[in-house]
Amino acid sequence: MIRLLLVDDHELVRTGFKLILGQQSDMQVVGEAASAEEGLHLIRSLAPDVALVDVHMPGMSGIELTERVIRAQLSTRIVVLTVINDARFPRRLLEAGALGYLTKGCAANELLTAIRQVADGRRYLAPDVAQQLALATLDGEGSPFEQLSAREMEVAMMLVRGKPIFVIAEQLHLSPKTVSTYKQRLMNKLEVENLIALAHLMEAHSLIEPRAGASSPK
Repeated sequence: MIRLLLVDDHELVRTGFKLILGQQSDMQVVGEAASAEEGLHLIRSLAPDVALVDVHMPGMSGIELTERVIRAQLSTRIVVLTVINDARFPRRLLEAGALGYLTKGCAANELLTAIRQVADGRRYLAPDVAQQLALATLDGEGSPFEQLSAREMEVAMMLVRGKPIFVIAEQLHLSPKTVSTYKQRLMNKLEVENLIALAHLMEAHSLIEPRAGASSPK
């Protein structure tokens, strides 16, 4: 029996996963968490075989959760789920120690395959992501975003979605001054002067999708 933990701040997403996983004779959902902090606590107390972890959550990110599980040498294996479908960001997640990477738009059968493979100690990448990673390696492609830390990446993505500094600070449980420092640091690393340029760079590297009619970040 594969014991599973669901870590996602959207209740509807967790409910959908439970409906799919509850029909499997070899799987059991032993807990769920609405934050990475709560997820880490449950990983320590329940020791599930596999945790399905959303990458973007208020407070601790899914990347940081993965890194903490690895550093603590906990037995739980991580499958990361995100809406981002780009090779360069998953590479950062895999470096953090995740064994699996899926987009939230994957089919139910692919989700089940990934869980079983990761539970068996094998890595699973969504086929399109695996292809992009292979092509990037062959072409020698790099991404400027790979030089960002997990927190800098998270702040960048919140900034280009138009969230003010104080809102980001509240959601990540940081001070506005700390968020401003992250903002300046990531913009220096990426060599962009404003959030519009940052958004264009992220679009160019498929980290966000252009939103028709959306207001530009300032």
